Amino acid sequence: DGPPYDLICVGFGPASLSVACALYDERADARVLFLERQTQFAWHNGMMLPGTRMQISFMKDMATFRNPRSKFTFVNYLKSNNRLVTFANLGTFYPLREEFNDYLRWCASHFENFVSYGEDVVSVSPPTGSGPVKQWNVSSINIASGQLTNYTTKHVIIAVGGAPKIPAQFPQRLYNEKVIHSSTYAINTPKILPYRDGAYKIAVVGGGQSAVEIYSDIQSKYPNCKTTLFLRQSALKPSDDSPFVNEIFDPERVDPFFSMSPEKRKIRIREDQATNYSVVRLELIEHVYNVMYTQRLRNPDQSTWAHNIRTGQGVSAVIQRQDGSVDLKLQSTDGENTTTTDGFDLVVFGTGYRRDVHKQLLKPVEGLVSGDFAVDRQYRVQFKDGAVSKDAGIWLQGCCESTHGLSDSLLSILAVRGGEMVDSIFGKQIDA
Repeated sequence: DGPPYDLICVGFGPASLSVACALYDERADARVLFLERQTQFAWHNGMMLPGTRMQISFMKDMATFRNPRSKFTFVNYLKSNNRLVTFANLGTFYPLREEFNDYLRWCASHFENFVSYGEDVVSVSPPTGSGPVKQWNVSSINIASGQLTNYTTKHVIIAVGGAPKIPAQFPQRLYNEKVIHSSTYAINTPKILPYRDGAYKIAVVGGGQSAVEIYSDIQSKYPNCKTTLFLRQSALKPSDDSPFVNEIFDPERVDPFFSMSPEKRKIRIREDQATNYSVVRLELIEHVYNVMYTQRLRNPDQSTWAHNIRTGQGVSAVIQRQDGSVDLKLQSTDGENTTTTDGFDLVVFGTGYRRDVHKQLLKPVEGLVSGDFAVDRQYRVQFKDGAVSKDAGIWLQGCCESTHGLSDSLLSILAVRGGEMVDSIFGKQIDA
């Protein structure tokens, strides 16, 4: 009811939460709505593993790099919950993932009146008629009731996060039954493997942080299980988070990266991948190696080990047996050998995320753009000349790595980027 919204954000994860915090701090007088598919605020619930810590400083929160005096800083969260001094006594910049998740929920709780949870946005489209687009139609289905609602708004931010990346050739009927993605590990594993003492056989596919965390965690959850980690690389490789390398994720690095040619950007991303892709924290690698060594100490016959790592192996197919277990067809990365494993009770893919979900939502808008939803420096989709009014637009978050750098899908940039988006959309209004 009422006039069109000034802004609708599709998704209410950390990216949109940073926008909400910036809107609050800037006292923007705007009619804003956040539409979120989940029934409550949740951040990586499927990877909330006991004892795991953040891989970035708590200062890379929703506000500090934009405005350290904001009420939404992690430090103020600690103060509000009477833990500031005791946290300081820990002497760490890296809180538990569980605590950072609680911090994000605390921030989100300030915006309950502006968020509709349980809403699955299915499309963003222009209205019918001629002339430049002055507002957008946002169509959403309520997950509980199935009711379709159409909203109108002048501005849209798409911040839906990534979609689990599981190769399409794998049988979809097995998904969430015998084959799961790392994003649902903590939620679905207890349902699939209900007995702590069960002698389960479990495969984990992937060589990055999430895959190795799961490989380690599942051994403690199921002490009688047998696990195998499959990775394409020749070995687990450590992430580089040294100070100079960490500057790759500084907010100030976005401008020079964006100004590069597309060819130079690709080269730079390839050079810097060891900071974020298919790499693991050194302390976790050392822990896993100790497990391997202890097995070797007790029995040098590797075929008897409960926990193994197979390197140089890509999974080309998933095959279900008559007894319900799952075989993996493996292709060596040198292309010479193909093998099939024994049956597994569970296969977990820690194979990352696709960052193209926005394309499906924006399909009705395709005729207004030239190319593949290219964005400008402020993350605004570039439309054909005259197609969209200057007082309307669509912004993308978390899917602009190729133009804005490796930090685009990470927490490191969110506080500053949230402020940039608010300024891009409401700048004149705020300055007034």
